[in-house]
Amino acid sequence: MKRSVFSGLFIFILLLGLLFRLTHLDRRPMHHDEANQAVKFGNLLETGQYRYDKFDHHGPSLYYLSLPVARLLSKTTLASLDEKTLRLIPAIFGAGILLLLLLAKGLMSGKALLFSGLFTALSPAVIYYSRFYIQETLLVFFVLGFLIFCWRYIQRPSYGWALAAGFFAGMMYATKETCIILFGAAVMAVLLTFLYQTKNNVQKLRLSKKLFGHVCVGLSVSSLISWILYSSFFANSSGLWDSFRSFGLYFVKAGQPEWHVHPWYYYIKMLFFSKYGSGPIWSEALILGLAVLGGVAAFKRKDKDDSKFSFSKFIVIYTLVTLFVYSFIPYKTPWNLLPFYMGVLLLAGGGAAFFLRTAKKPVLQWGKIFILGLGIVHLGVQSYRANYVYYSDSQNPYVYAHTSEDFLNLIQRVEDVSSVHSEGKDVQIKVITNPYDTWPLPWYLRKFSRVGYWQDVKEAGDLEKIPLIIMSLDKLDKLPPQIAQNYQSEFYGLRPEVLLTVHIHKDLWDKFIELRK
Repeated sequence: MKRSVFSGLFIFILLLGLLFRLTHLDRRPMHHDEANQAVKFGNLLETGQYRYDKFDHHGPSLYYLSLPVARLLSKTTLASLDEKTLRLIPAIFGAGILLLLLLAKGLMSGKALLFSGLFTALSPAVIYYSRFYIQETLLVFFVLGFLIFCWRYIQRPSYGWALAAGFFAGMMYATKETCIILFGAAVMAVLLTFLYQTKNNVQKLRLSKKLFGHVCVGLSVSSLISWILYSSFFANSSGLWDSFRSFGLYFVKAGQPEWHVHPWYYYIKMLFFSKYGSGPIWSEALILGLAVLGGVAAFKRKDKDDSKFSFSKFIVIYTLVTLFVYSFIPYKTPWNLLPFYMGVLLLAGGGAAFFLRTAKKPVLQWGKIFILGLGIVHLGVQSYRANYVYYSDSQNPYVYAHTSEDFLNLIQRVEDVSSVHSEGKDVQIKVITNPYDTWPLPWYLRKFSRVGYWQDVKEAGDLEKIPLIIMSLDKLDKLPPQIAQNYQSEFYGLRPEVLLTVHIHKDLWDKFIELRK
């Protein structure tokens, strides 16, 4: 393929990926996990201080990488932040994954790389979580860089490749604790790939004389990056140690999940075929099928000395290992599919190239192009539907315990009634909820200066004169009886099958109604 043709097609794919990732980022309500991360980042933005929490929130990279974007957009406080600003960070890294694929040129054929890029640009799952303010898309970006540079190093050992692999490894560790699974999968994939090739007398494992020095450079760089970020740029001496301690906590969480237990086939079923109620059918079966074909082709190709196909074997094993581990762990959330799905996307590119290459006659060639074209258009239609139509609808398989559109009505009600209160945004609001139902309230109430949060009605103190009270349903039976008499009560959906109540003091409510007339 001519360089100009490849460049033109790749630029088109990149623009397509950017279009899906950057438009209407504020359309979807904030998920409670997003809101949690946003408030954590808001504290860093306002105070310049960050402290790693080994119990929650994952690694620090998301917050520190959000700083330059927020400051570039003149956001200096939590109240000034918005959904577009925050989601721009994972969207940028989601598009960056496409650029990283260029580093695999030479490890994959040009056609395979373009198809992998196209599938990555159009995958509904990948796009949906590239518009989510959580760590997963950043983790996938760093994982892909780590895998590519590891294989570059294996092909041609040097300090440069070792340093690059070490940098991406450090950023993986500073992003999310589950990177330990991906490191293990990468090591296993390297070993099994070489064992397979050596057994078949294809390629002997040649260890560089400078291997020890190279490994030391890679480990030093990754350790330095991890130390800097986890220690909050040396302000928190226990940060890195806490990151090690977190593994025990997350192993317990993964093995004994409270709400997120799903069967081993959860991820495969979601990608292969999903349909909820009267909603549409969702399927990325085209990508899965081509990935299987690409994996088979990686081991069936006669010219096994070709380094491009050694990389494919490596990706096959990495993908299978990560898929097995993630499927085995009872704790599952849909965005956790991304680390292994990146391998699937790489293999699908090779599968698509192989699928076209096997057609000898022009009629068959055009028939296969037509089939692939239909499948690609179908992916695009699903991506549009997932991100611009069913973006918070439970009929979308990538929507998971998402904040309801009705919740925004609650926030609007609070905004409206507070606007007629003499104190405006300084109006006192008491939130009494169980922990799971608190979020994303702190994000949506970030512009109000007098908001308090409690888990028990008694601890919240006197409620009789409070202008606004927000509660979860399980607290209602503990409310004083005069609340029903002196407050206007309304119910709003927080997420599927979860309601919140807002109680508006009668004086404030009467004033609000009077001014509306």
